[in-house]
Amino acid sequence: MSISHIFTGSRPWRRGLAALLLLTSGLLAGRVTWEPLLPWQGGTVTIYYDANAGTLPSAEAQVYIHIGYNGWTNILLDPPMTATETPGIWSYNYDIPANATIIDFVFNDDPSGQGKWDNNGGIGVDWHIEVFEPGITAVLLAPQVDASLGDPLRAPVFAGIDDTVMVVGSAAAIGTAIETLTLLLDGAAVAMDTTDSLEFYFIATDHGTGIHLLTLVVVDTSGQPDSVVFSIVVIAPQTSLAPPAGTVPGVNVVDASTVTVALFGPHKDFIYLIGDFNDWKVDSANAMNRYDAGPDSTLWWLTISALDPDKEYGYQYLLDGGLRVADPFATKILDPWNDSWISAATYPGLKPYPDGKTIDLVSAFQTGGVPYVWQDDGFVRRPKEELVIYELLVRDFVNGHDYSSMLDKIEYLAVLGINAVELMPVNEFEGNSSWGYNTSFHFALDKYYGPPGDFRAFVDSCHSLGIAVIIDLVLNHVYFQSSLVQLYWDADSGHVAYDSPWINQQSNFANTDAHWGFDINHESEHTQYYVDRVNRFWVEQYHVDGFRFDFTKGYSNTPHSLSDPWGSLYDAARIRLLKRMADRLWETDSSAYVILEHLAENNEELELANYGMLLWGNTNYNYSEATMGYNTGSKSDFSWGYYGKRDWTVPHLVTYMESHDEERLMYKNLQYGNSSGDYSIKDLPTALNRIKLAMGFFLTIPGPKMIWQFGELGYDYSIDYGGRLGEKPIRWDYLQDPDHYRLNRTVAALLRLRREQAVFRSSDTQVTLDLGRSTGLKRIHLTHPDMNVTIIGNFAVVPYDFAPNFQSAGTWYDFFSGDSIEVVNPNAAIELAPGQFHIFTDERVTPPEPGLLDILDFLASGLPMEFALAQNYPNPFNPTTNIQFSLPTATPVSLVVYDILGREVAILLDRRVEPGHHQVTWDGRDATGREVPSGIYLHRMITPEFRATIKMLLLK
Repeated sequence: MSISHIFTGSRPWRRGLAALLLLTSGLLAGRVTWEPLLPWQGGTVTIYYDANAGTLPSAEAQVYIHIGYNGWTNILLDPPMTATETPGIWSYNYDIPANATIIDFVFNDDPSGQGKWDNNGGIGVDWHIEVFEPGITAVLLAPQVDASLGDPLRAPVFAGIDDTVMVVGSAAAIGTAIETLTLLLDGAAVAMDTTDSLEFYFIATDHGTGIHLLTLVVVDTSGQPDSVVFSIVVIAPQTSLAPPAGTVPGVNVVDASTVTVALFGPHKDFIYLIGDFNDWKVDSANAMNRYDAGPDSTLWWLTISALDPDKEYGYQYLLDGGLRVADPFATKILDPWNDSWISAATYPGLKPYPDGKTIDLVSAFQTGGVPYVWQDDGFVRRPKEELVIYELLVRDFVNGHDYSSMLDKIEYLAVLGINAVELMPVNEFEGNSSWGYNTSFHFALDKYYGPPGDFRAFVDSCHSLGIAVIIDLVLNHVYFQSSLVQLYWDADSGHVAYDSPWINQQSNFANTDAHWGFDINHESEHTQYYVDRVNRFWVEQYHVDGFRFDFTKGYSNTPHSLSDPWGSLYDAARIRLLKRMADRLWETDSSAYVILEHLAENNEELELANYGMLLWGNTNYNYSEATMGYNTGSKSDFSWGYYGKRDWTVPHLVTYMESHDEERLMYKNLQYGNSSGDYSIKDLPTALNRIKLAMGFFLTIPGPKMIWQFGELGYDYSIDYGGRLGEKPIRWDYLQDPDHYRLNRTVAALLRLRREQAVFRSSDTQVTLDLGRSTGLKRIHLTHPDMNVTIIGNFAVVPYDFAPNFQSAGTWYDFFSGDSIEVVNPNAAIELAPGQFHIFTDERVTPPEPGLLDILDFLASGLPMEFALAQNYPNPFNPTTNIQFSLPTATPVSLVVYDILGREVAILLDRRVEPGHHQVTWDGRDATGREVPSGIYLHRMITPEFRATIKMLLLK
């Protein structure tokens, strides 16, 4: 057994401290060295860098040092180092501040910090030197130990029964001199010296297995002592021992006070389980048992008892004497770097990180607690072909960036008319503010969005309103903080080791743009077990309805050269792996949605679609060209968004105009829109009307659809605003703007039409597309046993006459106006203004509220011809909303607000009113003047000639 160590004095130090080495020819050996060997506060240290042995250019290339102290405070930005007489050796003299305890530094080849770095050969590991106070300080040169955790049993030195550990003690004597150095072993003196160093060989066989406590005591000539205490744990030989039946990796709850914790870890020598239950200390009772199920299949396990079911416990695995990792199957992660930035409002009662007792990520579990009581037994998922998915990023959707805030928006989504929400990754990811594709722990919710109970409540509430919840899962790769990476990290190569059960040593893509994090090896049976556990966990524990799997083209190990940079060519291996994964998921939940971000060749996608999976269909480019008014060639032909165009017989193509990955249509309209005369797509009202036009040709085509958040409101910030992955403005105030609001209501009207009429969603519908005309004129014919539909639109910037080519003569109805027309000649042309479109049906359907497709103010039109009550505006609203109505004659009017139970809330109007268009504002208060809570309300208008009731939504 080979043991490596780091050194420290009796005071805390920072992890990653470089080992002290003996002076050689005036310089220290190794690529990074310094003198004096034991620098002191207020003194000067000379730091040397050997570029010949380092990772930066050597000899003639300038080297810079990035240096600070006490945990990277008071940083001195990148001064140049001085070349010494020896080629490639650089030096820098650093004046040590009087309050410094640790000097922190790295090297680079660019003073701007944009170049290459040398930071001790590891990710997140820098160079450090301990600084000493004046006086006498005990210094343990060997073995290297960590005294920062407050107890020698939290970071002991480990040895095998056949090992010998060399102990070298010294002292930093500043302004004084050493009198004696003494080493105590289990309370008895075993070595003494009166010079400046002491040596002792700890022979494990002489002292036996178990824990041994050692103390280095130094005394100066004035009698002042100092000491370093450390421990050596001699590992007992192990034999294979089977765990309790049914034990799987992770925390296995036996009862309220007992768990069996297990870790899959082939090729490991020994593992200790540390945590709150043993004060993070190593002892014989928490040495994990080893079970060798096969040559490359080892399960480490330990049963712990006497737990408090009401207490949450943090825990880690301490492997082979140095590595500390969280459980890869953990359902909660404590983060020492990011948790402090999560507010109590977002995550009430968040368990604090055990500072000073361990380092790195910590996993957590609890055996008790109040279980969540689900209310969604009656929820039925919509068929795949009827899905209308709303993709969102919690961070950029609600100001609270949490599930609690999301609860207030579910009613909005239900009123809009979608039937599924797709959340960008919610699994534990690196940092806090993120898109989530830098996933580290697949079983844990990222705490930045709130606690598990709030997520369950969000799913439950969605289900109560008929909305499915789909989560985005990243199983193509993981990032460095993942235990899947850490457990088999090779520090020498700076990459994952060859024997990792889960991670490939390198990506199978030659295209580096297709490299993210560390590539998961889906060919491995261990990965397949892990993936199946992940999918089953989210379905069973959180009632999610399915998954959007990120970059599924990366699921095989098939090499992809630069001639196929995105792996789009047919790959039988990944088809086999994806089918296998889907089959295991469907064994758990037969109707769970499986959505692939695949975007591969059609023959491969067709095979996956026929197997029952849904695939993303990106039509962003074509729709954006159309909305901008550029129609040359096939640029604006978005017919590839219809599954039938691809020769698919199953409607398993999830078409979208926007997703998290594409530029926003409205932004491109406003920045690059075409124009002709007074008609300019760069004008906001016109740009918004172009989105209505696109929605009319998007939501009406059969097959599942996806809308990106705020697309229904005309979100006009670039995807690169604040950086591609940066936080974006949250614009619920769009609902207060008439033009944005009319777009919202147009989308809602189209979704209602789709929901109520089978022709827009049925696989039995015959679809004829005429979308590729260079004029920008587009036409869709939908033929179904229940109804025929003709859709025409002008995507140009000039007016045109266009023949609808109705399927038959007879009576047709214009959906948005509600008008009927008698068609004698189906091929007679209709004049279309630029951006204008019509949806004609040969069966009458209920039209939406008037005025959605124009930008005229409701109140500005002439004397009305009929009674009408409009949808309130804005809706949803907070705190006020406007209710508009029309009267062709003078008449008594009663306008009353009721709650959802039919109880009267407020009387807004009860008198005779003159003819015309009228508007009344409701301030969200009842008859007593008190503010009413969020919820659904009704406004009812009654006259002797007319009565109508319309729902409205108050969201606070």
